[in-house]
Amino acid sequence: MWEMHPDGDELVVCLSGAFTLWQASPEGGQRRIELEPGQYAINPAGVWHTANTRGPAEALFVTSGQGTQHRRRH
Repeated sequence: MWEMHPDGDELVVCLSGAFTLWQASPEGGQRRIELEPGQYAINPAGVWHTANTRGPAEALFVTSGQGTQHRRRH
């Protein structure tokens, strides 16, 4: 699923494993962010995002969850 948090930024911290975070720009492009243990990224408020793991992974998400929206991945 893609998700979007309209009321605040989301902090994503990779705790173990590795994964790719994808952010969709309002213009239709996508930004790819590779995260490994100890690295983090910010999903800005209002930006649709999703992630793909490369095997087992753990992450910490700090999110302003109010109003969160979801849409299917194609």
